[in-house]
Amino acid sequence: MPATNDSVLAYAGHLRSLPDADLVELLAARELREAGIKDFFDLADALLDPASVQAALSRLDRPTLAALAAGDGTPAAVHVGLATPDGVPAAVTRQLESWPSLGLPSPAELADEPAPTPLAPVSVVDARFTDTVAAERAFGTTTAVVELVAELQHESARQLARGGIALPDSKRLAAAMGVDNDDVPVHFEIASRAGLVALDSGRWMTTATSGAWLRDGWGDRWAVLAGAWLERLPHDIRAILGRSAHATWGERLDEFVTWLYPAGGSWMRDRVLTYSRDAELLGITAHQVPSTAGVALLTSGPSAAAAAMGAVFPAEIDKVYVQPDLSIVSPGPLRPALDSRLRGIADVEARGIASTYRVSTASVNRAMAAGETEESVRAFLAEISLTGIPQPLSYLLTEAAARYGLVRVGALEGDRSYVRSTDDTLLRTLVVDVRLASLGLTRAGDRLVSRFDRDLVFWSLAEARYPVAAEDAEREIVVLERPRAVRSAAASSDSTASLIERLRLGSAAETGDTDAAWLSRQLDVAIKGKLALTVTIRMPDGTDVDYQLEPASVGGGRLRARDRKADIERTLPLSSIVSVGPPN
Repeated sequence: MPATNDSVLAYAGHLRSLPDADLVELLAARELREAGIKDFFDLADALLDPASVQAALSRLDRPTLAALAAGDGTPAAVHVGLATPDGVPAAVTRQLESWPSLGLPSPAELADEPAPTPLAPVSVVDARFTDTVAAERAFGTTTAVVELVAELQHESARQLARGGIALPDSKRLAAAMGVDNDDVPVHFEIASRAGLVALDSGRWMTTATSGAWLRDGWGDRWAVLAGAWLERLPHDIRAILGRSAHATWGERLDEFVTWLYPAGGSWMRDRVLTYSRDAELLGITAHQVPSTAGVALLTSGPSAAAAAMGAVFPAEIDKVYVQPDLSIVSPGPLRPALDSRLRGIADVEARGIASTYRVSTASVNRAMAAGETEESVRAFLAEISLTGIPQPLSYLLTEAAARYGLVRVGALEGDRSYVRSTDDTLLRTLVVDVRLASLGLTRAGDRLVSRFDRDLVFWSLAEARYPVAAEDAEREIVVLERPRAVRSAAASSDSTASLIERLRLGSAAETGDTDAAWLSRQLDVAIKGKLALTVTIRMPDGTDVDYQLEPASVGGGRLRARDRKADIERTLPLSSIVSVGPPN
């Protein structure tokens, strides 16, 4: 909408004076569409638009709203652009005054309406029951996320263009995690929030930090997930839950949220429900009652919470039973460092407090592709086994080691690659394998070639469970690191930086003078909105004189305006104008 009041001029000037860092925060808080915003006046128009103002007001708590209604711009209001150090824009005041017609509290009611009844405290007996239930849920969720990360290390998952995980991948992950298919997105959200998985080129992949997390103790693993929940918790919700750390979260919390955020509506309630849902899954609460670890998290931070939750988790063990049927049974939670390495050698069949793993030719091939050898696998299993290495497993290790590298992948010029093998039947199988169709493997003499690079072809073959090894130009086997997703907000940051650059330039690209462009735009807005201005003129003797003018037009390097005080029309050279501002 076009600027129609003098507050836009002052507000645009305030925006122009902000450092870039403050502008980035303001733009992020208001979530504006950048289309059509060419300069600070366009930005001021967008921010003072009634719909935009109402959306921003709905995110503020009652004390901040009451202060705004009284004309006091608190830091929270300034942060989201609803106030300036000089006061509250008229557009914000008008929107607050219209609230009764929208069924919302009036400015007077914002300050006078008392808070609802405090939340009910938790008894000592209830706390013990709560901690037991919370520990079970926390361990179950942490286990599910471990399985999610481990499975994505073996094979990434495709994100659909319309959102959500592709159904085959979702089913695969649900089976690995031991959860319902509908629960997979929730665990993805928890893992993504903790920086363990990320979306990269349409595929969900593990990040560089996930490997270290898998080697952490169970309590520390949980602390990373719970700490990320706390860190990403919006400040407003954190304040609510922090005040309610020793009380029951339920209907009274919902009443309190409604009172504290009178314009938040379902948006705020849904946010609280989302985070309280994850709090239940992570054992921060149980049946809407904060656990001892949850209270420690909200009041003292993740380290204190990890100690509290670790004390009620099942004890870790360091020995397993290796059986003749190629299964490995862990009678309790295996120490994470051992579990992480064992996963590289065997597949998880059943997961819980007691877990079952199974060694196969494919799993041993995978381990060798990651750098293990027959000798290192034998030594590791002998170290953790209470039953030694049964003969069937010994035979399998020897056979898998002999077959490893039967398929070799190397690099060609132009980021292409080749696949070779001494088994011609295996090469023909690769060509017709529908899982590898996207690689475009074609026959070229005694080998196959692909237009894709070596690493991509190698990992595609590895995920398809072929005995593949990567080799260098001398045909020596090399160990490749699995691609990791890089968590980055670069695209968003680049977009914001581009907008700020555009705002700083304004129409200076045409005039070559930023200050002249700013003055021209101020006068243009005043003329279109028929606004009065204080125009400061530099006189020939060097003194400055203020005129109260209503600009009419600009042309030929001169401003034509009505002098309100003298009731005459003046024509002034633009080169003599020092500044313009709101009327005195």
